[in-house]
Amino acid sequence: MTDTTTDMVAGQITPSPGTNRWWAWVVAVIGLVVLVAISIASLVPQAVVAEKENQRLMEVQEAPFSRVPASAESVNDRVVFGPLPDDVERFETDADFFFVTVSAPEQSLLSWFAGRGDPAIELLTTEDKFGFRTPQQRTEANLQSMRTAVQEAQFVALSAAGYEPEISLGEVIVDEMLCRTRAEDGSCTEFFPSDEAIDPLDKILFAEGVEMTSVEDLSAVLADKSPGDTAELIIDRPGVGELTVSVELSASPDDPTRTIVGFVPFDTRAITLPFEVSIDTGRIGGPSAGLAFTLALIDELTEGELTGGANIAVTGTINLDGSVGPIGGLTQKVNAVLQHDVEVFLVPASQFEFREPGEGEPDLRQQLDDAGHGDVEIIPVATLDDALDALVRLGGDPLVPVNS
Repeated sequence: MTDTTTDMVAGQITPSPGTNRWWAWVVAVIGLVVLVAISIASLVPQAVVAEKENQRLMEVQEAPFSRVPASAESVNDRVVFGPLPDDVERFETDADFFFVTVSAPEQSLLSWFAGRGDPAIELLTTEDKFGFRTPQQRTEANLQSMRTAVQEAQFVALSAAGYEPEISLGEVIVDEMLCRTRAEDGSCTEFFPSDEAIDPLDKILFAEGVEMTSVEDLSAVLADKSPGDTAELIIDRPGVGELTVSVELSASPDDPTRTIVGFVPFDTRAITLPFEVSIDTGRIGGPSAGLAFTLALIDELTEGELTGGANIAVTGTINLDGSVGPIGGLTQKVNAVLQHDVEVFLVPASQFEFREPGEGEPDLRQQLDDAGHGDVEIIPVATLDDALDALVRLGGDPLVPVNS
């Protein structure tokens, strides 16, 4: 005899077809709900739940963006040589130097949930990402910074390799306005008066009727001026064109006897090389690949193998005196290095000098180790010589200049 809910088969009780269908519907509905929830979470911006304190304004703001790891790419693949003189040799390398990038996209609620607690992901407010510059100013500033980084890398690399590049002063272009007063957190509360008349990326063409071919020309004009005086400038503003403005001059915060306009100029010095070599920067923005560019050029122009046959990741700006400057997104860059299976990462030593952990927060070294899961050897360097010494300790060949 057959029961209405179960069948007796070989002495066992089996569910009826109706019971199987009931559970199948439950599983299907749960699966559909999960899929819908995931779809919605992927469309909702993370700003609905993600917040971060704005230290300048001392208030908590929405954080719609996140700084995340991007890529680690070979610099050597981007070095481009023109026809070389007979006395210049290019050397093949078995391994490469890698520059590292990060990105800061707008994130979804799903991305925020998946990335919670990840040391390689940093929440960003709109001000964190964009600062106070317009989109055009940011683009122009990044391109100018990259041009400067390439020029400085070329000069430092060729000088270290034993060649004699020449350097000359360039145009006067405003990088950023100089801050007169800062809050305890380092944010600027008052700029110098010239901030009312000039903007970042302005190119100063004339000052008091004198053509500006270099920052030295501007210094010469200001030598006859006193703080509180005004100066007439003709500037070229990106997207606007030429403007005539009047600026109030100020005393230098470092030397009260020196009169200044009140801005930090880009380093636009021009480099003349003894032969044609360039670096294909593509869409890279900013100067953080300067040290990587320098080491790759040296390796291509000198005998031996600086890398010791192992790929080396590098980040940090390079200055004309060979010093290495700090960069942004270091934690994310360590994780990008890990993802691209590079085991050694040279980073700016200055990064560790000003970074103080907050209460209950790990120090920078621990944060970097966490982001690299302990599998990336992080080596701080303060100068090009420090970087070359570190490479020798790792098994690389010492630098031998061509004229030695």
